[in-house]
Amino acid sequence: MDSLPIRGLVAAPHTPFDLQGRLNLAIVEGQAQALKDGGVNGVFVGGSTGESSSLTFDERDALAARWIEAAKPLGLRVVVHVGGTQVEAGAELARRAQAAGADAIAALAPYYYKPRDVHELVACFAHMAQGAPDTPIYYYDIPALTGVDLPVLDFVEEARRLVPSFVGVKYTSSDLMGLQEILARGDLDVLFGNDEALLAGLSFGARGAVGSTYNLAPGVYLRLAKAFRDGDLDQARFEQRRSVQLVRTLVGFGFVSAAKATMAEIGVDVGPPRLPWLPLGEDERARLRAALVEIGFFDWRSAPELAAEGGEMW
Repeated sequence: MDSLPIRGLVAAPHTPFDLQGRLNLAIVEGQAQALKDGGVNGVFVGGSTGESSSLTFDERDALAARWIEAAKPLGLRVVVHVGGTQVEAGAELARRAQAAGADAIAALAPYYYKPRDVHELVACFAHMAQGAPDTPIYYYDIPALTGVDLPVLDFVEEARRLVPSFVGVKYTSSDLMGLQEILARGDLDVLFGNDEALLAGLSFGARGAVGSTYNLAPGVYLRLAKAFRDGDLDQARFEQRRSVQLVRTLVGFGFVSAAKATMAEIGVDVGPPRLPWLPLGEDERARLRAALVEIGFFDWRSAPELAAEGGEMW
């Protein structure tokens, strides 16, 4: 089993739909190429940005298989998210992801019937991991969406003992103390999951990151990482503020709906979101476009001079 680690930017790609709301897998190849050209090193398929909770089992399976097929020839690492409310379904998705050639899988905590303590959470995680025993698995910690906010260090310690394929955490929590504790272990691959605070993650020692806005503006984060590596904290903070401006702008219109509309603006049309979210109307799209122009998004979203370096600066 390849224990990785993953370095650099890992985009959480949007799941493409057509105007009737059906899965549109023909778009994936263009998404993958755009990410590769932008300097992204990998993809985290079927996560929160990918609207996994709004997909059927068969759609999640087909989406993962298509991404593996499109991304691997480009040299992009593929992490397939298999978590959800049904632990048994997660184990089967893990089995299929391993058979299709995923580099790794990940699973968040069940979020309807929630595990009551770390022991139950690890039991759920271990069961899903058993579906793909030869594939590295990450715990996807995102308490703001799952409502499961158990001590991640306690989870890590128990999972390390009981889950042989467990290699790390996709850390999308605001608890920076917990982040420091798991990084201090030195035996985990920690993928930082807060785009708007990437500089904090780098300063604590994270060297890989998963994010939604890496689809839209990888150049900001490549320049941020380079500035951090070079010791230019003023420039790193400047780039991080750009990221915050972008996130604030998208949140103001409804994050996923606005992010998908912005993808169309940059030439990779991934279609509308799926219910319960509605697509932006024409007036909203015009206001979003104007807001993006105002913050300079189209001028600073890419960094072609750094894209070829990929993960070298991490």
